[in-house]
Amino acid sequence: MCRMIAYLSETEIPLSSLVLGPEHSLLVQSYAPKEMMSGVVNADGFGAGWYAPELDDEPAVYRSNAPIWADRSFASIAPKVRSATIFAAVRSATPGLPAEESGVPPFASGPYLFAHNGAIKSFRTTAMRPLRNSLSDASYSDLLGVTDSETIFALLLDRLREAKARPGDAGALAEAINETVHQVSEVCSRLGVYAALNVGATDGEAFVFTRYSTEGPGNSLYFVESGEAFPDAVVIASERLDRDDGWRPVPDRHLLVASIEGVTTHPL
Repeated sequence: MCRMIAYLSETEIPLSSLVLGPEHSLLVQSYAPKEMMSGVVNADGFGAGWYAPELDDEPAVYRSNAPIWADRSFASIAPKVRSATIFAAVRSATPGLPAEESGVPPFASGPYLFAHNGAIKSFRTTAMRPLRNSLSDASYSDLLGVTDSETIFALLLDRLREAKARPGDAGALAEAINETVHQVSEVCSRLGVYAALNVGATDGEAFVFTRYSTEGPGNSLYFVESGEAFPDAVVIASERLDRDDGWRPVPDRHLLVASIEGVTTHPL
């Protein structure tokens, strides 16, 4: 399992004010999560991605397989890097999958960032081969590791290529994620394998998240619009960052689309 957090606004903020600063920040969620359904801590790496559109459309990414609390370099950098679009996560590696940087979110390709909070049970001996066999040559050749998360991102990238999606087309991103989650769910259901599929992706201009699992409720996911700590912004997080009454849970088996115009949710 992992914990994820996303920020979208027209106002830039330091990475630290999102990832390190809040009362229940991603840093705190790495060692004291409140709502994880599997695992105890998120100590198997962390990452942060952000956009600098004045330079190009592709995000910058900082990833490490060390716990976030042990990375002094990030603690030094984070207050000095500002962005209006930020996506970060801490990782608890799924049993049976290696704790190495290739499996640390967020994953990046072109203008896209992606993270997955969940797991496909016994992935390497069940769903790995049928899912990876369905990948295009381009997506398959770009794989670096053996995680379920990276595989789901590769499937999503194939959908986006087929749709000829471009940054700014939130509808195309939402449709591609919807189709990807259902594809993974169908394969896992056919194999009788449990899959928790809270995923999130951004093209730098919009975020799309799902709260979904093949059995039972999905992992926790919340959002707040123009919160006390983040005015004129949308923040999405696995766990609420503070005691603001504006936080709302994403309904189970729903897809969330966040843009500068606001947030909408749709059944999956």
